[in-house]
Amino acid sequence: MKFLYNIGIRSYGLAIAIASLFNDKAKRWREGRKEIFSKLQAVFENVKEPVAWFHCSSLGEFEQGRPVIEAFRQKYPTYKILLTFFSPSGYDVRRDYIGADYIFYLPLDTPSNAKQFVKIVKPKFAVFVKYEFWYNYLSQLHKANVPTYLISAKFRPEQYFFKGYASWFRKQLNVYKKIFVQDMDSEQLLKSIGLENIIVAGDTRFDRVIAIAEKVKEDTLVSTFKGNCKLWICGSTWPEDEKMILHAFYHLKVSGEKVKLLLVPHETGENNISRLLNTFPKAVKYSTAKKTEVLGTDVLVVDKMGLLSSLYHHGDIAYVGGGFGKGIHNLPEAAVYGIPVLFGANYHKFNEAYDLIKCNGGSSVSSADEMLSDVSHLLKDEIFRKKSGEAAKAYIYGARGATEKIIAELSSIS
Repeated sequence: MKFLYNIGIRSYGLAIAIASLFNDKAKRWREGRKEIFSKLQAVFENVKEPVAWFHCSSLGEFEQGRPVIEAFRQKYPTYKILLTFFSPSGYDVRRDYIGADYIFYLPLDTPSNAKQFVKIVKPKFAVFVKYEFWYNYLSQLHKANVPTYLISAKFRPEQYFFKGYASWFRKQLNVYKKIFVQDMDSEQLLKSIGLENIIVAGDTRFDRVIAIAEKVKEDTLVSTFKGNCKLWICGSTWPEDEKMILHAFYHLKVSGEKVKLLLVPHETGENNISRLLNTFPKAVKYSTAKKTEVLGTDVLVVDKMGLLSSLYHHGDIAYVGGGFGKGIHNLPEAAVYGIPVLFGANYHKFNEAYDLIKCNGGSSVSSADEMLSDVSHLLKDEIFRKKSGEAAKAYIYGARGATEKIIAELSSIS
């Protein structure tokens, strides 16, 4: 199985190399790793302080790891912090993150790469966020006696770890000194395959979104755009979401609703933004908009990454995208502001979606007409809308505390 795994990893690298000839994201993935070991060597040959290594696949995982990174930095300022990313969508946005001393791409998980990386960096410990199971890195960390942790993890019965053929993959989980899971279901699954190195800590995203909300600043352009209207914020959207949003928003305006739409797509590349500006009549682009322009439009399209978690502050209703594709995006970053949260039908892997439905802080929509109906109801019934928002916020604040539990464990080796 190890042989097949390494063949698969090398095949993936070859596929990325081919895709980089015509795909910008693949090109950035590949170019970011050029001469990576020379760069690492130049940095770490002079580092005398202990190194804490945090690895995140992409931007979403970073937001889950960030509260832990910042809490660790505050408690142990003598450590140097290395942050690595697998995906350009994380690295490109957070390459200048001041909470880490060094930020790099993670080299592809080949045996030689993993061995060289661990030898150069010499981490005191390693923290992987949520879904990172790189066999060769875990193996090299284990050989070097480096304590390794998995945080904000969530496991489901359909994952390969729990299949009869997956004994080789299950061995990876034994490498972690501790696995911090989000819920008791994940704990029970891991115990069913013989693991005991488990702590139910919760989801660090709740700590992160609360920290953002408590320091949020007003976006004057969005405030001007909103004016005296209600603001419907649709975040992390994909084309499947946007078709329904277009239908619902058109009918809301036709019916006379005094509402505006702030659209924040998941992909903010030039081609996608141009498509949206052509799709939504009289839409204005955030990065180039003037206050006089936003006063005259009902649709503002945000073409910058990293703003969404703060922009929800201005909303009255949120829709979080992804639920008509692979799965919904970050519900807590909207719910923390005390606004009702809508999302698509593919939410079954996400505890927070079930919890928001249960507490009446959110709801799922399965069609454009259902989206229209739910948004219309929330706009017309102010008492219901406010109660729903308050329930969403109370749920988020009631679920905080995962970061503190993780830091307490890391303190034992620091």
